Amino acid sequence: MNTELFNIEANNIWKKAPSETNVGQLHIELDLYKKLLNFFQVGDHFYLVFNLVSIQVDMISNDVKTVLGCEPSELSIEFLLNQVHPDDRPWFLNHQNKAGEFLAGLPVDKLTKYKVRHDFRIQKKDGSYIRLLSQAIVFEHDENGLILRTLGVFTDITHLKSEGRPMLSFIGLEGEPSYIDVDVKEVFTVSREYLSKREKQILLLIIEGKLSKEIGEILHISKQTVDSHRNNMLAKNKLKNTSELIAKAIKQGWI
Repeated sequence: MNTELFNIEANNIWKKAPSETNVGQLHIELDLYKKLLNFFQVGDHFYLVFNLVSIQVDMISNDVKTVLGCEPSELSIEFLLNQVHPDDRPWFLNHQNKAGEFLAGLPVDKLTKYKVRHDFRIQKKDGSYIRLLSQAIVFEHDENGLILRTLGVFTDITHLKSEGRPMLSFIGLEGEPSYIDVDVKEVFTVSREYLSKREKQILLLIIEGKLSKEIGEILHISKQTVDSHRNNMLAKNKLKNTSELIAKAIKQGWI
């Protein structure tokens, strides 16, 4: 999923919050210590307060530098969204959408008694990817149950989960039931790459009318390797010939 569409969809989900609030200045620091007791950390982590009214970060801990390699002043919601691994963006959006539906269905007095937990991969400032466990609780809501602010704790769990699909759970606090690995409706679908980078290079040269031998010389690989890639492209896409491959690649936007 491309970055621009991902950012738009994430903001659309969060904008279900009210457009304005009459709540006065929060004394956040005092309450944070109480809220953080609900989290058990198993690695480097940072926390932030997310304002769903302004779609902005109200505050963030200095530990973000240890986890993501950036200064607190550099971090914004847009920055975080841009760093989410492209393959995990549909998962992230589906989890956010499901979490919104779940919280909207709770009685007002139970909004602060649930922790939304899910994981996703994110890129650090140095370009490497880690897996973050996101745990969020409602920090502030109005008398009608509209969520104004959440407190999120993000923990590096790469050493515990290096691969596998992201998971969403709702963890009950103060005796409330928990819901683990919730089935999530795929409102946002995962885009799939049907051709590898090398296959795209070869296919583009085929479209230009190049023969396998010529393609091999251009890409500095053998003719046999080129032919192998051609056959693999046909086989995995269940196509009969190169003409069908070219037509489908153009129609589906693979190149």
